[in-house]
Amino acid sequence: MAELVHPRNAALLRRVRDAEGADGRLALPDVASWEIFPFEGEMRVKALEEPELPEPARTGEGGKPCDSCETGVSQAVWADERWKITAPEPSAIPIVFLSPRKHVDLGNLGLLLSGEMGQRIWRLEMALTSLGGVGRVHLNRWGDGGAHLHLWFFARPEGLLQLRGSSLADWTDTLPAMPLHEWQDMLSAVAAEMAVLGGKALR
Repeated sequence: MAELVHPRNAALLRRVRDAEGADGRLALPDVASWEIFPFEGEMRVKALEEPELPEPARTGEGGKPCDSCETGVSQAVWADERWKITAPEPSAIPIVFLSPRKHVDLGNLGLLLSGEMGQRIWRLEMALTSLGGVGRVHLNRWGDGGAHLHLWFFARPEGLLQLRGSSLADWTDTLPAMPLHEWQDMLSAVAAEMAVLGGKALR
């Protein structure tokens, strides 16, 4: 496996091993003392494991079925010819996903979809902001679990300054979810606002 590790990543691992304490762990990062960090008390950094190469297949590749393709628009709240908006289970704050209907990831999105993506991002930010009480809309893209592109949109509640920035996702895993009817009303409002400029609200 060692020969599969990229030289830059091998250098990172050497720096990590050199910096580890006697317990094989790194020191806590500065972010643990920031006001937006959601946890306190005694904590420690997990030990960094050795690389796993080749990486395991994600859903939607290597013969694994793609959840997004299998569900199509059946669970979408809004869709047009090439894009859809879906949502996770109810959360404490408004969270939705923007995905192409075609099975592509960011690296093979192509010119047409990548150009449209910018417009959909702008429209979705406006739709979430129109809910009211939104201090900022955060956009994230993670793709380690699935090979079908999905962009995360988090609407941070206005005034809750501890929820600012990169710790927002951790806070949303911690805070109690809104009631189901409130969640569904929120999604309907977002879908209706998106449909003003095209596509169709599906709930």
